[in-house]
Amino acid sequence: KYASDDQQQLIDAWKTVFHRATVVVFPNHVLPMYYAAFDAGNYFVIPGFPSKACKLDNSMIVFEENLRANMNFGAHDLVIAITGSQFLYKGLWVEHALVLQALSPLLAESNADDNLSQRLRIIFLSQDLSGNYSAAIEEIASNLNYPNGTVNHAAINDDNDAYKILSIADLVIYGSFLEEQSFPEILVKAMCFEKPIIAPDLAVIKKYVDDKVNGFLFPKRNIKIVTQIMPQLVSKGKLSPLARNIASIGKHTAKNMMVLESVEGYASLIENVVNLPSEVASPRAVSDIPSNFKTEWQWHYFDDITDGKYVNRSLRIHHFLNKLENRSNRTLKASFADISADDTFLYSIWEEEKSIQTARVKKRREDGELRDRSDQPRGTWEEVYRSAKKADRNKNDLHERDDGELERTGQPLCIYEPYFGQGAWPFLHSDSLYRGLGLSSKGRRSRTDDVDAPSRLPLLSIPYYRDALGDFGALFAIANHIDRIHKNSWIGFSSWRATAKKAC
Repeated sequence: KYASDDQQQLIDAWKTVFHRATVVVFPNHVLPMYYAAFDAGNYFVIPGFPSKACKLDNSMIVFEENLRANMNFGAHDLVIAITGSQFLYKGLWVEHALVLQALSPLLAESNADDNLSQRLRIIFLSQDLSGNYSAAIEEIASNLNYPNGTVNHAAINDDNDAYKILSIADLVIYGSFLEEQSFPEILVKAMCFEKPIIAPDLAVIKKYVDDKVNGFLFPKRNIKIVTQIMPQLVSKGKLSPLARNIASIGKHTAKNMMVLESVEGYASLIENVVNLPSEVASPRAVSDIPSNFKTEWQWHYFDDITDGKYVNRSLRIHHFLNKLENRSNRTLKASFADISADDTFLYSIWEEEKSIQTARVKKRREDGELRDRSDQPRGTWEEVYRSAKKADRNKNDLHERDDGELERTGQPLCIYEPYFGQGAWPFLHSDSLYRGLGLSSKGRRSRTDDVDAPSRLPLLSIPYYRDALGDFGALFAIANHIDRIHKNSWIGFSSWRATAKKAC
């Protein structure tokens, strides 16, 4: 949506948010594909979450008749909801056609009863909001001789749309044969609404649904089994006692589905991602967690959170996102308007600045040429002599290259000797392999190229920190930043105290 609306600024903002996170956790394998544009290699899927549909009260059931009336469905109509994968893929329409063909005997029974108050109604649920999906469904139904209006398409944009359709449906069929990694969320919602389900024997579905126990399964290569299942679920246009019993068991299954996977997933996430300090107790192993926490969702912890608060929170989130998107659109439009209005003005400023810089460079070059051609006053011999003596006295302050430094340039390594004050001078090596590292600017040796540690690490100018850090302060001073000091490789430090101990 952002890409189609040319909202690159919002895309970059969301990328920044996703990249800041150490781990982005998703409850299924579908969402990471939706957010693939923001993937920074930190996506993690923990399948299993308590479905909000199981937390809803029976308020949706109370208004079932009103919902049916709003959708032009009769109170006694047999409503079958057909769902499928969240992806559009090759072969989807063929699967829909096969499911409708398997349900065609129900249409014959409905016509035989000749009861206008009890009709067959089929609804296809999908997240496709375009008219192509509806047109394709109508064309398939027409080719299979379904009466006009029997087969409809409902686009679900959020959970509320799905809840409305599932609340008025008598049974739900999962009409997609695509193998997926996560259990279909729409089936979990249907089971939470205590609707009998019919699904193909996909690996992820067989893991949680037992045939004729909490749902019905059919081989995905033999769709005719659906025709044999329907008489067991529907009798005279109504759900059979077997169907209601299976739906009741299915609700209990959905209410506590994938608890173990969720607990183990988050325990592994905490163990591998969160770095706890040593004084914090380590989290308990998954095997030590009480069994009831791994088999049932602890709904009582959320009793204080009412559905109204959840709805208000969702509305606030949508309102905030809409506000953010609108603000970004206004900012983008305003920036384009300002650029187009001030384009000529900015170009004139750039041209003026360019001409000024060119004139300055030309003037500087001319002044340099004139200075070279004119005689420069050198001063008297006394002034030249004093300048030379002053430069010689400042030799140590300038750290000119002495003999030791020249010898050290050709050596493969250098050892730094931290020291403090003149008392340590006799214990320092005079060999070119070693180089002094003074912890105090005032106590450095004369006529040497010793390194002034406080100039590299100002913290050492404070006596408290200099005494507390000791020789480690010298190490930090050298490692503070890499510059002209490191003309060759160097290896560690050798304290003057080591030499003093040998002398003793």
